[in-house]
Amino acid sequence: MIDLRIYNGKKVFITGHTGFKGSWLSLWLTSMGAEVCGYALAPNTDPALFDILKLKKRMRHIKADVRDFKKLQKELCSFAPDIVFHLAAQPLVRVSYKDPLETYQTNVIGTANLLETAKNCPHVKAVINVTTDKCYKNKEQDYAYKETDELGGYDPYSNSKACSELVTSSYRDSFFNPKDFGKKHNLALASARAGNVIGGGDYSLDRLLPDFVKAIENGEEIILRNPNAVRPWQFVLEPLYGYLLLGKKLLEGNVKFASAFNFGPYDSSIITVESVVKTAIASYGKGNYSIDKGVHPHEATLLKLNNEKAEKELSWKPIYSVKEAIEKTIDWYKAYDDGENMFEFSLNQIKSFENLI
Repeated sequence: MIDLRIYNGKKVFITGHTGFKGSWLSLWLTSMGAEVCGYALAPNTDPALFDILKLKKRMRHIKADVRDFKKLQKELCSFAPDIVFHLAAQPLVRVSYKDPLETYQTNVIGTANLLETAKNCPHVKAVINVTTDKCYKNKEQDYAYKETDELGGYDPYSNSKACSELVTSSYRDSFFNPKDFGKKHNLALASARAGNVIGGGDYSLDRLLPDFVKAIENGEEIILRNPNAVRPWQFVLEPLYGYLLLGKKLLEGNVKFASAFNFGPYDSSIITVESVVKTAIASYGKGNYSIDKGVHPHEATLLKLNNEKAEKELSWKPIYSVKEAIEKTIDWYKAYDDGENMFEFSLNQIKSFENLI
């Protein structure tokens, strides 16, 4: 097992901690003994994983917007964290078509606010900006994108994440240049790009498995918009483990890791939307689906990540197959429906994962 004890006693600031991945990351870090401060809007789903896990009792919770620079700077500098994980975002493609300005303001200006704040707070040793696999200029080819490939993005969400990566690159070159580490500054800045993340507690709109679970609970069919779309599916703990490994290197002052990293599944887990639903039906033991043949906003149909850099430099690799990832996701929702203690259940999923890595 890779040693993550460096987080024990560390002060960790997480933007977007009330979201799906932010809640899992907060749970994992607090379980390792980190002092965690979260900065985010209130959860926008009901139920919400943040509330289900009762994380407000286990960490410092600040309800605020990353677009509010003065508030962000005040809270981050007063907490004086060792490391920042920036997850706050408008994360949905279809929402970005409806409200592109909010998407760009949150994902681009929010990132700039965070990095400018970190620049002004001398205690911060490391920052990881979490973006997405969709930040690449997707040519819809059977090709796994490398960290050095061209950034782009067709829809406003994907494009805003490419912009967020460019902002990160500019701040790294201009203010946190690895060549000047220990001389002009003491901060290591990296970014992390993950695939389609699944796991228990995601109740966001337009998410495949949450929509599937809701349909099951309501006795309805799940409607598939893009059944042939191919995505790099991975269990939520897989990329979070990558973020933690990357953060460990940065906290150790190893600035050669101050760059972009992909965290995606193996090719065997890159399957169609329809295949995911069929596996979920088999795992749940029931369910039906149909295909919506109407016209929908453009979404990429093929997207793959190249993990060679993370595997070679961080010793990170995917653990679960797509089938295991789906089964563990369905197990979580079943446990929640059965009234189990979801804090303990979720913590046990983390412990099971830790035992494998």
